[in-house]
Amino acid sequence: MTDKQILDYVKNHPAGKVKLAITDIDGIMRGKYISTEKFMGIVEGNLGFCDVVFGWDAGDVAYDNNSYTGWHSGYPDAKAILDLGTFRKIPWENDLPFFLGEFITDDNSALEICPRQLLKKVIAEADGAGYTPYFSQEFEWFNFAETPQSLADKNFAKLTPLTPGMFGYSILRSTYRNDFFTALYDGMKKLDVPLEGLHTETGPGVYEAAIAYSGVLRAADNAVIFKTGTKEIAYHNGIIATFMAKFNENLPGCSGHVHQSLWDKKSSKNLFYDAKDDSKMSEMMRSYIAGQLHCLPFILPMIAPTINSYKRLVEGAWAPTTLTWAVDNRTVALRALPGSSKATRLETRVVGSDSNPYLAMAACLAAGLYGIKKGMKLKQPATKGNGYRDLSNGSLPRNLWDATQAMKESKVAKELFGETFVTHFTQTREWEWKQFAKVVTDWELKRYLEII
Repeated sequence: MTDKQILDYVKNHPAGKVKLAITDIDGIMRGKYISTEKFMGIVEGNLGFCDVVFGWDAGDVAYDNNSYTGWHSGYPDAKAILDLGTFRKIPWENDLPFFLGEFITDDNSALEICPRQLLKKVIAEADGAGYTPYFSQEFEWFNFAETPQSLADKNFAKLTPLTPGMFGYSILRSTYRNDFFTALYDGMKKLDVPLEGLHTETGPGVYEAAIAYSGVLRAADNAVIFKTGTKEIAYHNGIIATFMAKFNENLPGCSGHVHQSLWDKKSSKNLFYDAKDDSKMSEMMRSYIAGQLHCLPFILPMIAPTINSYKRLVEGAWAPTTLTWAVDNRTVALRALPGSSKATRLETRVVGSDSNPYLAMAACLAAGLYGIKKGMKLKQPATKGNGYRDLSNGSLPRNLWDATQAMKESKVAKELFGETFVTHFTQTREWEWKQFAKVVTDWELKRYLEII
């Protein structure tokens, strides 16, 4: 649709309102409804949006270590702009018009700590080098026959999974509660978030969806909308959907693998593909992989952002723990998928379903471009067999604190994303760690209360 067609649709929609959202540092959509009249008044300008969305955590608790905003600044409105190119119709709200936005500064430049703006900054670097990045993200998530109230009443324990048992790729299980399964597939299509596939994964009530690839900004928008849209569709079906990385220590975690490739802007050729190479991998793809292997220890919080993320990154749980790569090997951090000129791509398997898609894709793309820009050679051999046992290039940081400190002190991270973003982001991750560190957990009570 053209901008005029979009605006005509908004003006003529009987609801007389528009739904809009931005994404905070944790990847959570924060938004509101506004009247059609207000929308038409800001569409060519900007709107005020309280900057507390970058001054509090996922539980709406205000940071006490944040330099961007806080009690010291009074939490004023920040300037945000809407992107007409993100227009969608929400099928479960009578095709209500919906838009995504991003933050700008008082002088109308990009706000450096805004996740969508950060991704656009990295995209601009790729564009300047003559590359068009194509990305997609796939998600695994648990579904429970619960409501927000029942979660609270049960204190988030002894939840009822949508289906029992371990049954990946199950035709049988996808028939049970097919109303939800169908609503997901059809709803996402109507929302213009096309899925390449949807199936059950191993684990009680676990689904996996692969979103069709697109330009990287569109891919991140699709991923953000998919996560919130799935939760909304689940609500309508009496279900709670969670994208936390590790729901249960005895069950597999939930991934958010990012697939990526670079294409030539002029010739529209896949720059990762080389027909003359035995493995069909170009030197550019090898440099891209080398860049990610080099940068991963310094950007890990952007793709594993929570305390819970690191419970997923454990040996033998279908998530990587080592700085490894290989061709079509699901035990390594970077899984190269060479083949045809259309399909050759890299899958970064470290990324969890709890990631902020804008930050995860920015991290993957920036690290890969770093390898190309620096002319890095992929000297590390591909892992043969079990990647968990290949320690030749080291391991990933084991918890959020260690990963955050590595990023905080990293010259590489600051080169890739700027000091302003790195400072703000690592402050938020340090806050997350400190909130967890002071809590007395069930594990501690069971282990120490009687015996010690």
